[in-house]
Amino acid sequence: MSTVSTTTSKPTNTTPPEQPAGGRDAAAPIGAARDTPVPESKGGWGLRRRILLTFTLGSLVLSVLLAFLTYGFARSSVVQQNDTNSRAAARTHAIVVLEALRGGPPTPAPAMTRLEAVGVERPLIWYNGEWREGRTGYDEAVLPASLQERVIEDGVASRMVVTARSQPNLVVGYPIDGGSAYFEFFTLEDVNATLRSIRLSLVLATIITTALGIALGSFAARRAVRPVGVAAQAAKAIAGGRLDTRLQPTEDPDLSVLANSFNDMANSLQTRIERDARFASDVSHELRSPLMTLSASVEVLDARRDEMPERAQAALDLLKSDVARFQGLVEDLLEISRFDAGAVRLHVEELLVAEFVRQAVAVSSVPDTSITVSPRAEMVLINGDRRRLARVIANLIDNARIHGGGESEITISEIDEPDTPVTCVQIAVEDHGGGVPEDERDLVFERFARGGGAGRRASNDGAGLGLSLVDEHVRMHGGRVWVTDRLDGESGARFVIQLPAEEIDE
Repeated sequence: MSTVSTTTSKPTNTTPPEQPAGGRDAAAPIGAARDTPVPESKGGWGLRRRILLTFTLGSLVLSVLLAFLTYGFARSSVVQQNDTNSRAAARTHAIVVLEALRGGPPTPAPAMTRLEAVGVERPLIWYNGEWREGRTGYDEAVLPASLQERVIEDGVASRMVVTARSQPNLVVGYPIDGGSAYFEFFTLEDVNATLRSIRLSLVLATIITTALGIALGSFAARRAVRPVGVAAQAAKAIAGGRLDTRLQPTEDPDLSVLANSFNDMANSLQTRIERDARFASDVSHELRSPLMTLSASVEVLDARRDEMPERAQAALDLLKSDVARFQGLVEDLLEISRFDAGAVRLHVEELLVAEFVRQAVAVSSVPDTSITVSPRAEMVLINGDRRRLARVIANLIDNARIHGGGESEITISEIDEPDTPVTCVQIAVEDHGGGVPEDERDLVFERFARGGGAGRRASNDGAGLGLSLVDEHVRMHGGRVWVTDRLDGESGARFVIQLPAEEIDE
């Protein structure tokens, strides 16, 4: 499951190339999904970190365990070999001493001479109640009393580790006929040096093994997380409107479950959304014919209004108002269904912002709305669809008229995006209503959402589609819309449209 595919059974983005759709209709390139890292959760350890930590700790524990076991076996082998060699050498030298004592005068001098001739460096002889040492510092003073008693008095060959000249030594003692004894010191410095070399080698091996474990863990983590990243990018593409996004099938028995389940979910979601979109479109189209008939009938009745009694005239006024509202609702539903079907195309042209807004306001429901334009904004161009942007302005004015509690004001200003060469223009519509609570400022741009105060209003104007269409149109132009409080501190809402623009010379 290394790539994400999209089918071509149904076009999902018919926006012309020169004017890409923004917001919900703009999805990231799906081909880049396998190289895009998945953001890790800020709370706790991510999957990649947990895999890497598992490999690191596993390799470290295994390396340390093997190092301890290897050192234990090596130490035992080296010590045992040194002990065997030392006892064999001491036994051989004890035989040399015994032969020297038997074949010469009753004194250890000839024996010492023979030992020096064969290269013995640290001998010690007990003969006729006297000690004879071969080198200063290796004498009876360093021999433990227990070792002397066991070898000399008990006549049992023994060995013991002692410290002589600040170094550890292995002393091996052999009894000799006639109550004599032979002792020899074997330094353990070579053994310790060998063990130190082994320890250093094992420490380096542990570090290298752990490093290899970390590298392997990093590789395994990337490989393990990659399918999750691909699925995340595919889900993001679907959320952005590309409902035909699918995961490539895989032969991996574990990942195939994820891929098949994801694709089944995407198929079900696409089918349901397309069915709902077709339903709204079909209903809207079916309603247009009887609605036109009803509207024509209302016009006929309105032409003979003077012949009606007063109560009939009041009923006719209510009917006209509801028919007009019904017509607006049907048109909004048709427009929404076009967005869902991906059939919306922009007829882009250059628009001088200030002049365009003045024209849009002039044909709106409140043509005398106050407009304030900054000097720089008078010379700003935008590329957009005149009809759709005029619909955006009209919807915001209608929203302020219906829910804003009185007259509205429009301000147009130019801003420069920080750290970028992009110039933008802001069109703000302010009203004098109760404002929009912070927890509803995103909700008001959803379909059929009219805010928390909708149910408390006496008027039933509006179906909750106007601001949703504003959001859709603005996003298609590469801009964004949001709502805040008024800047002057008074009660009311401030709806802001921000669009990419270009400043021109006079």
